[in-house]
Amino acid sequence: MKTASSRITSKFQTTIPKVVRDNLKLSIQDTLNWEVEEDKIIVRTHKNNFLHYKNSIKTGSGSITADRELAHSKRTEKYR
Repeated sequence: MKTASSRITSKFQTTIPKVVRDNLKLSIQDTLNWEVEEDKIIVRTHKNNFLHYKNSIKTGSGSITADRELAHSKRTEKYR
C-alpha cells in the first residue's frame, strides 16, 4: 500500500498526489465521490468514460429541411 499526503488550502482545496493519480489512472473530468464514515474519509473514483460510447449512434446524411419540417409538425401536433 502506497501512502501520500496533501494539505488543505485556505479555500479548502487539496491536490491529489501524483502517486495516487498514477495508481488510479485518474484523468481530468473524472469525478471523486466523498463518503464520511465515523472518523474516516473514503474517496472513490467515478470515471467519465465518454469515449466508451464512440460510434454507438449511427447517423446518416440527413436533411436539414426535412428535419425542420418534422420538428415543426411535431410542435403543431402538441398544441392541437
